[in-house]
Amino acid sequence: MKIALYAGTFDPITNGHIDILTKASKVFDKIILAVADNTGKDTIFTLEERTDLCKRSIVENNKIEVMNFSGLAIDFANEIDATTMIRGLRALSDFEYELSLTLMNKNLCEELETVFFVPDNKYLYLSSTMIREVVSLGGAVSDFVPDCVEEALIQKFKH
Repeated sequence: MKIALYAGTFDPITNGHIDILTKASKVFDKIILAVADNTGKDTIFTLEERTDLCKRSIVENNKIEVMNFSGLAIDFANEIDATTMIRGLRALSDFEYELSLTLMNKNLCEELETVFFVPDNKYLYLSSTMIREVVSLGGAVSDFVPDCVEEALIQKFKH
């Protein structure tokens, strides 16, 4: 069984992430969508909230399982017997960071491969940071996130 790991903060998960998951599910037998606990980023959603939003966003795909983790993604990949890391590439600016991350992961775990997926054109510029900013300023994001995520964002920014 080919198991892949798609790790990230997912604060929040977007339709771009879901597009990458959909593409990856055509290649892999099982994908673990791994929500990172300690990312060094200031998140607006708790780990539990991010995990729940991910689970609610991918209900139609039985190849995808949502879990959370702490520590290095490569250590988690080894725990779940994943052979591949999935990463998304949006723009040239992503490439340099993703290449550095991939090379570091390869140094730490030579057996783990990384596969890059490019989201659909309509999501190429999309980021969780951008989504949070648009909602915080009163903008609509219904085309870019699942309904449950939009509702959670609106509630979060009401306070």
